Amino acid sequence: MTLPILVTGGAGYIGSHVCKSLAAKGYLPVSYDDLSSGNENSVKWGPFEYGNVLDSQRLKEIFIKYNPSAVIHMAGFIAAGESVILPYKYYHNNSFGSLTLLNAMKEMRCGNIIFSSTAAVYGEPEKIPIDENEKTAPVNPYGASKLVVEWMLHDFQKSDSINFAALRYFNAAGADPDSETGCLHEKPNNLVPILMQVQAGIRDKFELYGTDYPSHDGTAVRDYIHVTDLAEAHVLALEYLLKHKKSLTLNLGTGRGYTVKEVVSATEKVTGKQVALENKPRRPGDVEKLVADSGKAYNVLKWKPILSDIESIVKTAWKWQQSGYDKYRKA
Repeated sequence: MTLPILVTGGAGYIGSHVCKSLAAKGYLPVSYDDLSSGNENSVKWGPFEYGNVLDSQRLKEIFIKYNPSAVIHMAGFIAAGESVILPYKYYHNNSFGSLTLLNAMKEMRCGNIIFSSTAAVYGEPEKIPIDENEKTAPVNPYGASKLVVEWMLHDFQKSDSINFAALRYFNAAGADPDSETGCLHEKPNNLVPILMQVQAGIRDKFELYGTDYPSHDGTAVRDYIHVTDLAEAHVLALEYLLKHKKSLTLNLGTGRGYTVKEVVSATEKVTGKQVALENKPRRPGDVEKLVADSGKAYNVLKWKPILSDIESIVKTAWKWQQSGYDKYRKA
């Protein structure tokens, strides 16, 4: 019997890759999305259901219709800079929306959830690489709104027998190697898809925010993880929950950090074109360096990223930009 898995945000960038990985392992991914940032053209591996995580009645209808064995919860706003300007938007959607979903799960007796958390819960870390025992002290409402959900998950687990996997993503990037899905945002917030748009002529230039960080080239350092590797981790976390009924919190990264300028250089190498740059001041809410210690994910899930070197990330993103992006965005 094919097990249905409810994927909130399943029409989004990461969500669509997760759905592909789920289908490859024999699950039925049910994409639940309000299309505020997702794209229905990205839903190819299971049914699509329109809805918002704040709509408790619609959630109950979906639970009744599909009776999912678990929820993979990725519906949320993710722009750290915007969250500083619009904190209500982030707490309302990310925190209260998750609470609405958890209440629906409780009522409908669905006991497993994989939650899309973030490395932003750590804020300015005291040591690098960051393990899961690092203190959580987010410096922007985006990270704080995700940390609130982690707190809720712990409390719901104690009182309502909900098992969870809180997956703290570092920087997801790249695209499906088969170019069946990728980033479809017209105005992405993340570094790699922005660079792809610059190189494709969609943007005039790349605005580099912050050149005075204490790195070797003055730009911020991030741990980039290929979105296909990230998707595989969700499937492994799902199978862990279904088998062991034990909750866990895991970092998902590579342990290797790249500066912004190093990613720009990789982009120039892959595309064969120089990136038009404009230096800008630092943005509020940005931290200097985020690099993961993902040893726990390897030890518990036997997960190991295989596509997450920066050149593979950029190559798959550029291939998607050239061969898949316009076709699916305009379909």
